[in-house]
Amino acid sequence: MYYTPLQRGNPLTKQERSWVLYDWANSVYSMVITVGIFPIFFKTFVAESMDDQTSTFYWATANTVAAFVMAIMAPILGALADRKGNKMRLFLGFFFLGLISTLALVTVSQGQWLYSLIIYGISSIGFYGAVIFYDSFIVDVSEEENRDWISAMGFGWGYIGGTIPFLFAIGLILGAEPLGFESSLWPTRIAFIITVVWWAGFSIPLIRNVRQVHFVESDEPLFAESFGRLWRTLKQASKHRNIFIFLVAFFLYIDGVHTVIKMSTSFAIDIGLTQSATIGALVWVQFVAFPSALIYGKLAKRFGAKPLLYVGVATYVFVTIFAYFTNETWQFFVMATMIGSAQGGVQSLSRSLFSRLIPKANATEFFGFYDIFGKFATVLGPQLVGVVAIATGDTRNGVLSLIVLFVLGGALLTLVREEPSAEIV
Repeated sequence: MYYTPLQRGNPLTKQERSWVLYDWANSVYSMVITVGIFPIFFKTFVAESMDDQTSTFYWATANTVAAFVMAIMAPILGALADRKGNKMRLFLGFFFLGLISTLALVTVSQGQWLYSLIIYGISSIGFYGAVIFYDSFIVDVSEEENRDWISAMGFGWGYIGGTIPFLFAIGLILGAEPLGFESSLWPTRIAFIITVVWWAGFSIPLIRNVRQVHFVESDEPLFAESFGRLWRTLKQASKHRNIFIFLVAFFLYIDGVHTVIKMSTSFAIDIGLTQSATIGALVWVQFVAFPSALIYGKLAKRFGAKPLLYVGVATYVFVTIFAYFTNETWQFFVMATMIGSAQGGVQSLSRSLFSRLIPKANATEFFGFYDIFGKFATVLGPQLVGVVAIATGDTRNGVLSLIVLFVLGGALLTLVREEPSAEIV
């Protein structure tokens, strides 16, 4: 049997272990392609001839378009996947789309900015599309009382699973010349190959061992039934009021979480951190987030998910206040520690709490809505930071303004009842 250090005597099943391992597998995409290596590769090599503002605009546009496509598709895909036997098929479709298009990034050459962004956009759709079905599999692999822990395990091991290949790839790139490469171009391309191999290899247990248990049975034509079910869900919003209150609360506080993550590098540069210190802080967040996510999951079994979510949201409130007074490198690492301590817990417990609010048979459809709110949850935060920073002439005031999102999200969370919603009929 498989035991974790924090859970002696309570073994995970094969299905639960396989589900958790996919977070370990796919987090390399987030670290290498979304956040770490590919954005730098795009700006410094692919779009080298562009000025910084133009390349940033195109990069932001590609991310926005991919997120918008997934946000529109998510609830429809969810409704399709809730039919018997469809969830794994759709997962595999997006999974292989993500793998193949990520591998295609190896073919990108200097100046091919449009081609590279198209390939990146397709890989992003594949990655996030697979995540919808992966998230919804949690109701198939775990019992309700164990779900907080399983979700936390996924995020916790995911931080380590993304960091290990990321560090190896960074080592290749920084050591390009001593390793015999003429430049960092091929080490960067090898980093993309490593991403595909890691992601694919550690996904095998999920594909082999996880199966859809909860589903909707219907004799209606597939697409007609799926669109009809989606329309009925929207019309019956009043019956699912508790779910939608949670989604609005989630949208607000997770917007703050994502904004803190995305603004942290720029903030580090503003206060004078070196590039090595900034990368070090990014890696440090991942290592702090690993045990913290597991601790959140363990404590949630005793105290419940909502109280721990309050703790996580409150931690972010303190982070925004602390950032206002941060000027030194050591202070930034203290802030990174606080972020890492709460990040995994907030993300994992939000997922597990949502899984308990929704009807199991319609899990993928509702996780489609969850994905919509998650995808658009970087709309208010960056804009709020930018507007306040320009109006006051100080970026710290912009970061401090994020308190509004955390306070409003936390307040709405108090209205959420921890009880499942009725199935769609």
